[in-house]
Amino acid sequence: MWPRSDDTEKLLNNVRGGDPDARNRLFDRHREAIRRMIDLRMDRVLERRVDASDIVQDVLIEANRRLTDYLKNPVMPFHLWLRQMAKDRLIDAHRRHRVAARRSMDREQPLNAASKDEQSAIDLAVQLSDRELTPAAAATWRELQRRFQEACDQLDPQDQEIIVMRHFERLSNTEVAVALNLSAQAASMRHLRAMRRLRTFLEDEQPTNEGNK
Repeated sequence: MWPRSDDTEKLLNNVRGGDPDARNRLFDRHREAIRRMIDLRMDRVLERRVDASDIVQDVLIEANRRLTDYLKNPVMPFHLWLRQMAKDRLIDAHRRHRVAARRSMDREQPLNAASKDEQSAIDLAVQLSDRELTPAAAATWRELQRRFQEACDQLDPQDQEIIVMRHFERLSNTEVAVALNLSAQAASMRHLRAMRRLRTFLEDEQPTNEGNK
């Protein structure tokens, strides 16, 4: 999802060296990834009130303003730095519109991703599904998606977030650890716990469906 880090480092070095075009190229190559990260987390009510493109633009403006300070002290990889700004902006947007749509925005719903990134959702659902699932059922991707979404809805927000980061944003365990200020071991354990819970919910839901056939 995020651009290659080695290419990003080259652009950052060019910015440090005074290349007048490198700054624009740097932000342009991250625009789509920022947009996708925001799309994965915007609930349907907020989408009707806020244009995701406006949030992306605000992030890029802020990043441009703060880039010199970042280059002096790059406390985390550049894409994680952008990602944190995007997350903060999205949280602010939810808060600003909470009064107007309180019931729909009482809590963030990061696994709205399951309906917005169908291939990632289905890949993960197949991975977690019972290996003895019949071929016909396994081939019915819409049924898998429904089961996956219902299972995700039962996870707590922390478990939802780490699944989005690993399987929808495609962040590595090390990147997740940096973004969440955890040790690599703690991030790995959180991911393992979330995956176990998700699989349990999927397995618990399957017999009910079979009994209704």
